[in-house]
Amino acid sequence: MTSLDLTAIDDLEVSAPRPRQQVTVDDVEFDALRETEVVEHVMVALDEGRGGNLITPNVDILRQLRRPQLRELAEQAELVVPDGMPIVWASRIQGEELPERVTGSSLIWSLSEAAARSDRSLYLLGGAEGIAERAADRLTEEYEGLEVAGVHCPPFGFEKRAETLEETVSAVVEAQPDIVFVALGFPKQEHLMQHLRRHLPNTWFVGCGGTLTMVAGEVSRAPLWIQRSGLEWVHRLAMEPRRMAKRYLVHDLPYAAGLFARALVRRRRPS
Repeated sequence: MTSLDLTAIDDLEVSAPRPRQQVTVDDVEFDALRETEVVEHVMVALDEGRGGNLITPNVDILRQLRRPQLRELAEQAELVVPDGMPIVWASRIQGEELPERVTGSSLIWSLSEAAARSDRSLYLLGGAEGIAERAADRLTEEYEGLEVAGVHCPPFGFEKRAETLEETVSAVVEAQPDIVFVALGFPKQEHLMQHLRRHLPNTWFVGCGGTLTMVAGEVSRAPLWIQRSGLEWVHRLAMEPRRMAKRYLVHDLPYAAGLFARALVRRRRPS
């Protein structure tokens, strides 16, 4: 296997177009699907021999997607769904409708359940040492018959060395999984997902950030009422203030304010 470049986005031929029911928020097209519809879409695609990339932008990722060199990550994904209530609210301000927030930390459960029912296999990629293994144990305990084709925790900075990058790619390719949860953070995970699709065109890749840490029980997720209120970021800030303060308070809050303002302008424009 030759050395890889994660900064390059590969042109991919897909056998079917993305769903057409979409809502554009801050120049990024989101698929207007509920979580149950996302799961159904992935499972039907697998049955038809079609793979794809599924990305779940939150406010922080949407902010970064304004950069043209990263926008292609969303444009070339088969499914893009909003992991963030402010994005859903912005769509409503515009007069359009993203039906609900669909998070990677929820999809890992719903897709695992569907995979267990359909004899489909999972692969968990990312997290600190031992996290993917503990997450796999929890998922297999929860869903009887779930097959975990493999887990891999690449070392920090693996993508900068051809040897470790190739080892990571080879491990996933050799496992031949149906669904891969990639928990490496944006945009590293999305770049890797794009490359892996060249080798596994019939596999679905789901970018899920810190989800494996939650599944493994290292970090608790906010109660359901906090998630639905759009205040999950406050919970995460309280749990990890040193790591999250700059992201949420310096970058994301001002961006969210601008997001709502731009959504209001978009609503006022004539059709």
